[in-house]
Amino acid sequence: MSESAELYPKGVALVIGGSGGVGQAISKALSDNNVPVCLTYNRNSDAAQTVVADCGGAARHISCAQVDVQNIDTLRRCVDQALKKYGRLHSVFIATGYDIPQSSISEVTPELWQRVMRSDAEGTFNVIHATLPHLRAGGGGSYIHISSAGLLKYPPLDILSVAPKAAVEELIKGIAKEEGINNIRANSIAIGVIETGIFLRLKEQGVFDEAWIEGVKSALPLKRFGQPEEVAQMAVFLASNRAAYTTGQLIPVDGGFGV
Repeated sequence: MSESAELYPKGVALVIGGSGGVGQAISKALSDNNVPVCLTYNRNSDAAQTVVADCGGAARHISCAQVDVQNIDTLRRCVDQALKKYGRLHSVFIATGYDIPQSSISEVTPELWQRVMRSDAEGTFNVIHATLPHLRAGGGGSYIHISSAGLLKYPPLDILSVAPKAAVEELIKGIAKEEGINNIRANSIAIGVIETGIFLRLKEQGVFDEAWIEGVKSALPLKRFGQPEEVAQMAVFLASNRAAYTTGQLIPVDGGFGV
C-alpha cells in the first residue's frame, strides 16, 4: 500500500481559499502526498491558476474553481464537479482570509461587523452545508478550519478576526460532536502571525511597523513568525488517517503565542 493511500482514501480534497497564502501551502502539501485537490478562489483567478500549475496541474489531479462562499450555488457547482470527476469528497479545508482592518471595537461600524460576520461565519456554514451530505455519503471525512490564536489569547485591535472565528469554532465543535457517528471529524488550527497573506499586506501598508514586529517576536517563545508550510503540514496531518482519533480540537500553530 502506498504512503498516500495510508494517509487518505481515494477521492478528492477541497481547499476553500486555496489561492491564498495558507491555502496555497495546503494545496501543495496535499499534492506532494498525491492527493487530488480542487482548490477554490473568489476573485484571484491568476493566483489560483499559478497554484494549479505549481502543483502539477491535471497530470497531478489538481484543479481550481471560482467560489463565493456567500453564494451557495457556486459551492454546490464546485462540489458536484469534483464528485463527478473523483467520486468521493473526503476532506474539506477552510482557509479563507478576508481583507479586514485592524480596528478597536469602538471604531467598528455595524455595517462592517455584519459584513465580516457574513463573510466568515456564515460563509463557513455555507461550506459545511454544501459538503456535509457528501462526506456522509462517502463514508466519512474531515473538516480542517484555519482559525486564529486570538481565540486563546486576545490580541488588541483584532476583534474582526477573532469574533467570527469564535462562532466558527463552536460550529466545528458541533460537527465533531454530532457527526462522529458518521465517521466525520472536525478540527481547527489556531494560527499566530504567519508570513503570508494579510500579514504581509498590512506590513507593506505600515500597519505593522518594525517596532511592532520586534515586540511581538520577543514575546514569542520561538522568537520568529511562522511559515505557511508549517500550518499546511499540521492541516494535512489532522485531516489524514494518522489523526483518525482526533476531533473537536483547536490546535495551536502559533510559536507559543498562547503560552
